[in-house]
Amino acid sequence: MDFEGKLENIIKQHLDLEKKIADPSSMNQQEFAEFSKEYSDRQPVVELAKEYLAAFSEQADLEEMIEDPEMKEMAEEELSQIKKKLPEVKKKIQIALLPKDKADTKNAILEIRAGTGGEEAALFAGNLFRMYQRYAEKRGWKMEIMSISETGIGGVKEVSASITGKDVFARLKFESGVHRVQRVPETETSGRVHTSAATVAVLPEAEEVDVKIDEKDLRIDVFRASGPGGQCVNTTDSAVRITHIPTGIVVSQQDEKSQHKNRAKAMKVLMARIYDAERAKADAERAADRKSQVGSGDRSERIRTYNYPQGRVSEHRINLTLYKITEIIESGELDEIIDALTAEDQAERLAAAV
Repeated sequence: MDFEGKLENIIKQHLDLEKKIADPSSMNQQEFAEFSKEYSDRQPVVELAKEYLAAFSEQADLEEMIEDPEMKEMAEEELSQIKKKLPEVKKKIQIALLPKDKADTKNAILEIRAGTGGEEAALFAGNLFRMYQRYAEKRGWKMEIMSISETGIGGVKEVSASITGKDVFARLKFESGVHRVQRVPETETSGRVHTSAATVAVLPEAEEVDVKIDEKDLRIDVFRASGPGGQCVNTTDSAVRITHIPTGIVVSQQDEKSQHKNRAKAMKVLMARIYDAERAKADAERAADRKSQVGSGDRSERIRTYNYPQGRVSEHRINLTLYKITEIIESGELDEIIDALTAEDQAERLAAAV
């Protein structure tokens, strides 16, 4: 079937869905919800398909008009515009038809850990966390700190937070990796530029349908929490450590005074990490024969450098450099970077699909 035939088929299938949801009495509530969602999800590509077919038909008409000497000049001008438009719309359709990452619509768990660089690395980790907080605010997302280990002067050794909202994982999934900073530390007296790093992990929040965890595969230890939290946190066995024996993944949670709440939070993180590991394994198998330009999301992969003396942010995976470090770090203006990474990912997947 040629491209135009495929588009006509897409439009026909959409009309069939429209007829189905026009008669909700013929199905149960779950089926109606599923068909309605499918209809809504397909609407954008159907609109593009109609636009393409209309332009394709107009091209044929214009090619006939060129044969008429009186219409030739006008037809050639319009035909030139149509021939430019068709490939652009076709590419949009091909991107829209790429297989969707089912995790894109999920909420996410953000984890940031200070890397090499001592106190300066912890300060940078704190900068990154606040950057994502501001980005979440801009997009109307809700961000809830699950656990945090702070230093005395505004730094963060490690922090994890739950982010809920529309398309959270789709927007943040390329943020995973090593972020590097080059600047003169506040604690540095000689004015030398230091390089330090922090690791960012963005995990899609897993639901029970995504990950099956058998209770017998868990080892749960309770212990007394350490660090800030008042007398209560230090005198009761409220902290929880959960080990998933088959994978060796360990999650500890101690921020809440209630053992029950700590266990619930730890399970949420554990499910996300197991789900992320399963996705990474599947992605590695699919990508065994090609190297993704956007990167694997490997936590050890250096993805971005924030250079304060030069005021630039360099995104190494796509050779993007922006001279707006203040807007990015202080105001959370990440969309330009995220849009470029998303476009590169789409181009890479489109090339692999051809």
